[in-house]
Amino acid sequence: MKILIVNAGSSSLKYQLIDMEREVTMAKGLVERIGIPGGRLKQTRGEHKYELDMHMPDHIEACKQMLQALVHEEHGVLNSMDEIGAVGHRVVHGGEHFTASSLIDEDCLKAIEQNSSFAPLHNPANLMGIRATQMVMKDTPMVAVFDTSFHQSMPPKSFLYGMPMEYYTDLKVRRYGFHGTSHRYVSERAARMLGRDAKDLKIITCHLGNGSSLCAVDGGKSVDTSMGLTPLEGVLMGTRSGNVDPASLQYIMNHLHLDINQMMDVLNKKSGLLGVSGLSSDMRDVEEAAAQGHQRAQIALNLLHNGIKKYIGAYTAVMGGVDAIVFTAGIGENSAELRERVLSNMEYLGVKLDKEKNQVRGKERDVAAADSKVRILVIPTNEELVIARDTLALVQGSK
Repeated sequence: MKILIVNAGSSSLKYQLIDMEREVTMAKGLVERIGIPGGRLKQTRGEHKYELDMHMPDHIEACKQMLQALVHEEHGVLNSMDEIGAVGHRVVHGGEHFTASSLIDEDCLKAIEQNSSFAPLHNPANLMGIRATQMVMKDTPMVAVFDTSFHQSMPPKSFLYGMPMEYYTDLKVRRYGFHGTSHRYVSERAARMLGRDAKDLKIITCHLGNGSSLCAVDGGKSVDTSMGLTPLEGVLMGTRSGNVDPASLQYIMNHLHLDINQMMDVLNKKSGLLGVSGLSSDMRDVEEAAAQGHQRAQIALNLLHNGIKKYIGAYTAVMGGVDAIVFTAGIGENSAELRERVLSNMEYLGVKLDKEKNQVRGKERDVAAADSKVRILVIPTNEELVIARDTLALVQGSK
């Protein structure tokens, strides 16, 4: 079966077509600037590239152009859109409604809409993508795969905050966690690389990119994760602050006469690597500046490295040990410097990095020293494949 993966944003639509018989990507693309001037579709098929400039007034038109690109006589990979057996949609927030992926029906759509209050920038856009795809592909089964569902295995001691219980019971304020498809993929892949059953392993997965989160995976299940009710909590990120003392916000707001929306804008869009370094939210820029002696850039890196190190120590304690530490996503897969800095002086935990093996970017590799008691793995993430596998299983199971 060929499965189309769709990840819709408010003004963009990413897609990937996967042949599940071989689990290979046939084509992938991006439609950007939906609803605003300068609309463009970019599609790649191996080394072949195709671009189309045209106004995309809404997600329905974007979906139409996506399908036309896939069946294009010269640039496409399909003879007909009927070859697409199912569509898998990435949805950011499933709340407590979804502990696993779900076939999309009206009840599913209502639940996604109800959870929009937790992810107001993402869920409404995900819904637009689903409804637009449904209009263009009326008879094709569709599945929603949630970033949060993998973390629904967390116990109350991990997901509850120390606030009045009615905030949870009435408002559902709790830790939900994100990047679940990534943490799930790399933890399962780590078990296969080690030739062991995931149920017998304690793994710490570090998804480090412009948005970053860590996860404690014990016996194949998420037992704790660094992001919370929203993706703002946790380690320093590209433009997000990560953990801060809540009382510091009141202090800043009172002195600078900011309202809560302005303060949240600062925490989400003007903090992190960008805010501390004063240069960029891109790790490559910050590392380059630090190497040239830029003091604030080095401070930003130190904050990030130290924050990740803290979570690794904490999750080792939570699980009562660790068998493997996995680095994934844009920074985790590509920054040898970050991996070395984070894991320095951790020999007491049995963590010992091989600096020569660590000189790798974007490839699966065990970069631990031969005598390291804990394996250190670099694993490129593949969230689209997780979505495709779940979609295939649910569609086949429904027949």
